[in-house]
Formats: sequence, C-alpha cells, structure tokens
Amino acid sequence: MLHQRFGSTTRTTRRGTALAAGLLAATTVLAGCGVVSISDPRSSAAEPAASSPVEPAPVAPETGSTQEPSPEVPLPSVTTSVPSTAGPTTPAPSTTTPSPTSTSTAPKPAPKPTTSAPATPKPKPVPTEGDTLHVGDSGPYVRSVQQRLTSLGYWNGSADGQFGMLTAQAVMALQKAAGLGRDGVYGPSTRAALKNGVRPQSRLGGTGIEIDKARQLLLVVRGGRVTTILNTSTGSGERYTSNGVEHVATTPAGTFSTFRSVDRLDKGPLGDLWRPRYFNGGIAVHGAGSIPGYPASHGCARVSNPAMDMIWANGLMPIGSRVTVY
Repeated sequence: MLHQRFGSTTRTTRRGTALAAGLLAATTVLAGCGVVSISDPRSSAAEPAASSPVEPAPVAPETGSTQEPSPEVPLPSVTTSVPSTAGPTTPAPSTTTPSPTSTSTAPKPAPKPTTSAPATPKPKPVPTEGDTLHVGDSGPYVRSVQQRLTSLGYWNGSADGQFGMLTAQAVMALQKAAGLGRDGVYGPSTRAALKNGVRPQSRLGGTGIEIDKARQLLLVVRGGRVTTILNTSTGSGERYTSNGVEHVATTPAGTFSTFRSVDRLDKGPLGDLWRPRYFNGGIAVHGAGSIPGYPASHGCARVSNPAMDMIWANGLMPIGSRVTVY
C-alpha cells in the first residue's frame, strides 16, 4: 500500500512539474509585454520574490481516494498595469515645441506702432459772390469773374471756372491799371475795380503795341482802342555785366518797329526767350515763365508764354508794326 501511494505520488509530481514547465513557458512568451507575477497564499515564504516562481499545480488525488479534486488554477489575465521586467523604457523625445511660460527670460517683441489712417481733408468750399479768390479756386463765381475780365480786355485765356496762372496774370494787370497792390489775389478792392470797369486807354491811338513802364502793362491797340491788356515786366534798372561790359537793365522809351521774330525758343547770352518779337536791337517782346508785378528783366518786355502764343496766333505784332514804349 505504501509503495502504491509512493508511486502515485511520483506520477503526480511529474504531472505537476510538467504543468509548471508549461506555465513558465507561457510566462516567458509574455515577457515582451511585461512578466506576469503569480502569487498564492499557499506558496512558500522562503522562496525569493525576485524570481517570480510559478506555483506548481496541485497534486491530483490518489486513484480511489475519496478527496475531491482541486479545481484547476486558471491562468491570470495579462494586464498593462503589471510592471515590465525588461527595465524602464526611455520615453520618446517630444516633437512639439514647448510653449513659452510666463517665467521665460526670452525678450518679448516690441509692440508694433499703431498707425492711424490720415484724416481725409475736407473739400474746399466752392467760392460764392463776394468771396476773395486765389489761385486754385474754382466754380461758377470764378467763371463769372473771368468773363468780366475778358469783357474789359484783360486776357486770361478761356473762361473755364479755374483760377489758374492766366487768371492771376489778368487780375494783376487789373490791379496795375487801378493802382492797387499787385499780388494777383481777387480781393475786395480788386472786385470793386472790376465792377467799376477800370481799364487803361491808349496814349497814341492808331494801331500798334504800347508798353506802359510806369504801370507795367502791355496794350494791344487797334484803331485807337485798347483791345487786349497783358501783364508785363520790363527792365529792372539794375546793373549787370555781359561779355565783360557793364550794362544797365533798362527798356528805352521811344517808338520802334518790329523787325525780327523767332518762332521758337531763342537762346541768348542773357537767357532764353520764347518766340521773341524784336523791336529795338536785342530788346523784344517775348514769353517767359515768370512775370512778376514789378520790373525784373534785362530790358525786354516779358509776357506769359501762353500770352506770347496768343500774339503769334492772332498776328498782333507783324514785321513792321509799331511798338511804343513810354
């Protein structure tokens, strides 16, 4: 009887060893995801915990024994909470840039200057009757002033409602005729002179060109009547030197005749003359870019370039025509 139990025990022990080996093999396969630790209160406390031994399967009861067989111990499920025996894993480096914190020492970008949109300028009010007019003004009132100037003979081109250079030249000629300040601004005194119809008269009558040095006006006379009045600038009276010789910038008085004309820009030793009409040696009526209200030339009688074009277009200074300076 003893031999039989011993033999059964031997067979049972071999079966337990085989089952334990199977469990160990299964545990080894699971080592890639972390070793599974199996604990049982019936295991020996003398065994070291670090080896994580697999509990041997219970011994089957001896054949013919009345003991109930122990239930088979199920394999515990593998969970991700079990620590791995492969050692700590190194976390993969983050590919995201850390956001700056409030304690960062990096310099903050300077705030962009705020640029406010420039204020839209208010449109200039359209001048009305009685307003003072300057270069740049426009409107019906300017046109009416231009028309009145033209009716009195003060040439200012066409009445287009734009107070430009030609209108300023005509206003200056009116101011000269009325003995007013020569600024080209259409103010109260100039308005009164225009309303009163102030205009110069011919001294000699007949037909020709008259140059009034005292009032700095050029008059076109036809049949004893002044038809066109132009602002002009004659010799300044200043001394100047040309070709080593000293001269006085003057426009000699007298009666002369137009003897030569150049239908282009004539470049002379003292400056450029636009379409000049010569009447006394090198002295001519010619166009220029600047015609102030005072004598400023070397001796010629300047008028505006558009005014000189008008003289040419209307044949107002033909060769042989009279030119009187006083």
